[in-house]
Amino acid sequence: MKETKPVPTMGAKDAPDAVYDARTQGTPKMALFGLQHMFAMFGATILVPTLTGLSVSATLLFAGLGTFLFHLLSKGKVPAFLGSSFAFIAGYAAIAPNGEAELLPYACLGVACSGLLYLLLSLCFKVFGPKRVMRFFPPVVTGPIVICIGLILASSAIANCQTNWLVAIVAIAIIVVCNIWGRGMIRIIPILLGVIGAYVVAALVGEVDWQPVADAAWVGLPVLWDNTVFSVFGAQFDAGLAITAIITIMPLAFATIIEHIGDMSAISSTCNRNYIAEPGLHRTLLGDGLATMLASLFGAPANTTYGENTGVLALTRVFDPRVVRLAALFAIVFSFCPKFAAVISCMPACVIGGVSLVLYGMISAVGIRNLVENHVDFMRSRNVLVAAIILVLSLGIAYSADGAITFMVGAVTISLSGLAVGSLVGILLNMALPNEEPYWDGGLAAQAEADDIGLPLEAEVTNLPLD
Repeated sequence: MKETKPVPTMGAKDAPDAVYDARTQGTPKMALFGLQHMFAMFGATILVPTLTGLSVSATLLFAGLGTFLFHLLSKGKVPAFLGSSFAFIAGYAAIAPNGEAELLPYACLGVACSGLLYLLLSLCFKVFGPKRVMRFFPPVVTGPIVICIGLILASSAIANCQTNWLVAIVAIAIIVVCNIWGRGMIRIIPILLGVIGAYVVAALVGEVDWQPVADAAWVGLPVLWDNTVFSVFGAQFDAGLAITAIITIMPLAFATIIEHIGDMSAISSTCNRNYIAEPGLHRTLLGDGLATMLASLFGAPANTTYGENTGVLALTRVFDPRVVRLAALFAIVFSFCPKFAAVISCMPACVIGGVSLVLYGMISAVGIRNLVENHVDFMRSRNVLVAAIILVLSLGIAYSADGAITFMVGAVTISLSGLAVGSLVGILLNMALPNEEPYWDGGLAAQAEADDIGLPLEAEVTNLPLD
């Protein structure tokens, strides 16, 4: 039997309270640890289908299956959970602005194709190494892109809040209080608590129709054929819409890929294991990309590694990937309960608006933090120009009269969203303009080098709550 290569440490001894094998704690405790991870990802994961119109049941199913696939490809060594990605919400909104059932499969097609970029970068990381690849995606490009994702979505949050500002403010208040003054698990799940609290208030003021919950079955299949990408390939296939969806949504993967790299660095630092060296970033990217493609093809949101679960790792000091796989199993079990999905689907727009107002703002704040933490020098004209053009193109086109740039290629009509145009132009402009600064490698080369020579590397645990 081939010997398993151990995961290298990051130059420091393991903490005495750290648990790398949860089996030593007994089965009941392992189950509780798994449930805790499931609840940590729960609020954000089910919020994405609620905002976009996708299936909640399919989302839970493929969050669990995607996590298992990720663990399989990363040799079962990385304690990461894959949940719904918020970065693609703008893409769904561009193709199916009101969650139209007939348009969502085309949006899912675009997301599935974006998974190909994960596979391509995974191959590039394997062949060329991280330093040569990351030079094309420095913070001066990715930071403004992430900022625009949140700002473009802001108008929909306000529109939902306007249906009942009282309920929306309750959701906002609960999230803020739990996140700032909460302790232990309360601080880990402010989104979930905000949803539950505001939902209860909405029910008390008569904003909830419970009939769909009463009509729903207790057990059912989480995936419907009409919601899958495969359903659009037929006599009614719209090639122009498919091409538009692919071109519009694929660039969003650049932001989530950078997010993935940040999450892997954070998990490595939290667990005192260099997962970038072993099993390797090429494996984790491959797992994330294939999980995203699988979920999208069957009508579920794109998957991404979840910062909330990194927070649980830091809180509990239980670093065993088996615990995360238990959380994935629980998510799969919940996916086969249509009554549970109906409870989520009945959530009023005002609840969604209050929660999304905070989340969308925090997405933009993550982009700003990306610029600040990487010390992007805005005294340099080239950096100002790159960021300015990304911001103006992305926001200007998104809020223009047409909302996109539309043109014909033969008989096919193609529409490019502001975010797609801004991302592509920003990447090309950054490559074209002279740059005397050393290219950014995401800190990956430094981390790998420090680990190879046995030196400790100080790394900040970056908890990204908006995966």
